Amino acid sequence: MAKVDYVLNDSTALVTLGDGENRFNPDFLNAVLTVLDRIENETEAATLVVRSSHEKIFCNGIDLAWLTPVIQGQDMGTAKDFFYLLNRLLKRTLTYPMITVAAITGHSFAGGAIWSCAFDFRFMRSDRGFFCFPEVDLGIPFLPGMLALLKKAIPMYKLEEMHHTGVRLTAEECERHHIIRKACPMETLLEEAMAFSQGIGKRREIVREMKARLYRDIIHALDVEDIPYIESERFNIA
Repeated sequence: MAKVDYVLNDSTALVTLGDGENRFNPDFLNAVLTVLDRIENETEAATLVVRSSHEKIFCNGIDLAWLTPVIQGQDMGTAKDFFYLLNRLLKRTLTYPMITVAAITGHSFAGGAIWSCAFDFRFMRSDRGFFCFPEVDLGIPFLPGMLALLKKAIPMYKLEEMHHTGVRLTAEECERHHIIRKACPMETLLEEAMAFSQGIGKRREIVREMKARLYRDIIHALDVEDIPYIESERFNIA
């Protein structure tokens, strides 16, 4: 199976993440970005749904097994390039000229949970998987752009708890606090996400412009406020 692939289902492009735990490293990030470009440039899709092929994981965030040796080896150029590339994916998802839906098919941890917040809507399987930000225990503070994305998707009272404690939320808890639209059994998750997305297809040009205006502050955080943090080369506080 390809790291990332898609099929067209009527007006919806269904993307499948097929790289195991779908951890963020340059190969995986570039694979996702390439597929997003292909869908926009080669299809007439009006909506986008993303799922994982892994039996219990949607996305486990940054590939620390890849990044840690890079930082420990003082290859800061590669590390900085990685964080700029990650921001490209976050911004691309946030501003994608279609309605986007994350079908969270299992655990969504750390960067994976952050990425899911860049989607317009989220559905999550109810029988397995947690939504969690463990960075407080890993000694990795969020970049301003990441925080801006979290504030978009998570009520502040709940974000404070998740940010400060690293608590794991179930799908039912995420639904209760309006982080996801709906918790679904795995056997109906994709059906629910696809039906929802196919019911709200809008013209790309208006979606693109409305997102640019709605998310102006988040885009600024990703494009401008993150730069001094990345350039400082202080990626963790351990």
